[in-house]
Parts: sequence; C-alpha cells; structure tokens
Amino acid sequence: MTFVNICALSYPQGAEKMIEERFAHRAEMVDTMEGFRAFKLLRPVEGENRYYVVTEWESEEAFNKYMEWRDTRPDPAKQPQNTGMEITLMNFETVEDTEVAGK
Repeated sequence: MTFVNICALSYPQGAEKMIEERFAHRAEMVDTMEGFRAFKLLRPVEGENRYYVVTEWESEEAFNKYMEWRDTRPDPAKQPQNTGMEITLMNFETVEDTEVAGK
C-alpha cells in the first residue's frame, strides 16, 4: 500500500512565482530518495488559496526516512523567504489507485 503526503501551503499574495520557482529546482531534494514514487505541485485555480505539494512513497517507512534526512537540513519554514507562509502536513494511505494504461 502506497503512502501519500500532502503539504498545504498558505502564502502571502504575490508569493506564487517564488513558490513555483523553488519547487522547479527541488528535484535533488526528494527524487533520489529510496522509496520515492511521485511528486506533484498543484496550483490553486478557483475557490482555494493554497498550493498543494503531493508526494507518493512506497511506504510510510520510506517517507519517514526522508523526513529524518530532511530534519538534518535547515528548517524551510524558518528561512526568510518563507515569512508569512503557513504549512499544513497531511498523510494518507492509498486505498485505491487507477491509472489509464498506455498514458
């Protein structure tokens, strides 16, 4: 059963470009971690004012190992460019997962 982490980012108006640029350069931060499966950055379109950062992992253990590694690095919430951001973490187990074959 896969494990999904969703990070909801509330941000000050005008920070959209900075958020998207930071995540465009984030590949080395997570893509090479053991157990990592997928990443998505979701931009709000209507009725929502938060970005969602979605990562999928082979297991909760793989995600926890990533978090332990990440905790050895400077806390992103305390970096000056993150002033005014609010971060909410949500964790899920995948119950059902369907993909279209050949796409």
